[in-house]
Amino acid sequence: QVTLVESGGGLVQAGGSLRLSCAASGRTFSSYAMGWFRQAPGKEREFVAAIRSSGDSTSYADSVNGRFTISRDNAKNTVYLQMNRLKLKDTAVYYCAAAARSYNLRFLTTYDYWGQGTQVTVSS
Repeated sequence: QVTLVESGGGLVQAGGSLRLSCAASGRTFSSYAMGWFRQAPGKEREFVAAIRSSGDSTSYADSVNGRFTISRDNAKNTVYLQMNRLKLKDTAVYYCAAAARSYNLRFLTTYDYWGQGTQVTVSS
């Protein structure tokens, strides 16, 4: 069982930055691939970024590639999402998720555990 708790969301102006954190319980964090997803009002939850268990491979949605960076610290059981040059369309609830598998990480159904989400609001 893995419990995920996101933090770091908030209100930021367009062009600004935020760093989200996701703290995981359990001693097996390092064996899970981790992902970030987001869901805007009235829209489906969508993939943002993912990182494999060892941290040696990452992937990003085209919409955030070059602006967002996913990283992890296995010693702290934490995964991060550094978000730079934020845009109005980045406004959403951001969720972290853990997957026992290391493939198909862009798909929601790959993930076994989900956090409760943290709100990110980008204003003009």
